[in-house]
Amino acid sequence: MDSWEATVEARIRAAQEQGEFDNLPGMGKPIPGRGQPYDESWWIKSFLEREKLPTDLLLPTPLQLRRRIERVPDEVRDLPTEASVRAFVADLNAQILSWLRTPTGPRVAVRPVNADEVVRRWRAERETAAATAPAPPAPPAAPRRRGWRPPWRRRVAR
Repeated sequence: MDSWEATVEARIRAAQEQGEFDNLPGMGKPIPGRGQPYDESWWIKSFLEREKLPTDLLLPTPLQLRRRIERVPDEVRDLPTEASVRAFVADLNAQILSWLRTPTGPRVAVRPVNADEVVRRWRAERETAAATAPAPPAPPAAPRRRGWRPPWRRRVAR
């Protein structure tokens, strides 16, 4: 065991002398998280931060569904038609019913979304947005073109 450690130490020393450890990323910077209490899930948090993933992925299924239900008005606001709003709500309700059939995770009350209520709110928001939106500017008038004339009938500017 001692010979193995001596070999490793010798290789590290040789690499240092050759400059293998010079200009490494993070050199001279403080170690992230130093001085903070130990967090068991530090590697998950750093992975989510590095990959720019939402932290909602860590939540259990019923809480993810509750978050989606809360965000329904914001998510359907820009949908173009009533049919697309109803399709969005139907998809969400299918996920909710799937979870209700085989619930996992904490017991949280999750109910399907009322599609008619969502459509009613969607219409009301569109009406208020249309009433407060300024009228689109009129297109500029096209310049008047003179009719075509054969070359021998054109007027010559003098």
